[in-house]
Amino acid sequence: MLFFPLNCLVCGKRLVDPRAVLCFECEMKLPKTGSGYGKDHPVGRIFWGRIPVRAGISLFRFEKGSVYQSLIHEMKYRGNRKAGIYLGRLLGQELKHGIFAECDLLVPVPLHQRRMRKRGYNQSELIARGISEITRIPLKANLVRRVQYQRSQTSMSRQERFDNMEKAFSFCGTPPDLHNKKILIVDDIVTTGATLEACGRLFLENFNCSVYIATLSFA
Repeated sequence: MLFFPLNCLVCGKRLVDPRAVLCFECEMKLPKTGSGYGKDHPVGRIFWGRIPVRAGISLFRFEKGSVYQSLIHEMKYRGNRKAGIYLGRLLGQELKHGIFAECDLLVPVPLHQRRMRKRGYNQSELIARGISEITRIPLKANLVRRVQYQRSQTSMSRQERFDNMEKAFSFCGTPPDLHNKKILIVDDIVTTGATLEACGRLFLENFNCSVYIATLSFA
């Protein structure tokens, strides 16, 4: 088990709450995307003309080189699971009122088994766990699996990302009846939206359901 010092990941100030990863001042300074849920939110607009996303939201804007970039890196690459759950709780506070609170289940975007073995955890599932703690929306972590191992998309063009994600997901066995369900898909970061589109399309092509999107950050 990894242990992390009780210091703010942004400014280094000593933390009082052992569950926190940010001090109060740095939490208040998060570059939040703001409210305006629905299709007009910047995250919702990503999917215009692609798949019918009912609403989308991100907790904060991801700016490369900013002090808040460390939050994503700690959670995604440095084994800091606590950061993922904590940040998921912050996102849950944004979701517990309004249309997102009406969702029937949370589905984290899965990792391929090879990457899961290497990393040891799925950062999107950690975020979803934090959201579920706040919103009480049930979490379905084993509903979807990633069937193709994609290389990192960091240096890919927009079209390459879409090609890379084609038919990337399938259900784990026979899924439950999801007709008329409101499904909230959770990921750590959205850029082009290729991954979330591929995951959302799986549900929309198999069920008469509604898809919602929530991510920790928006690039």
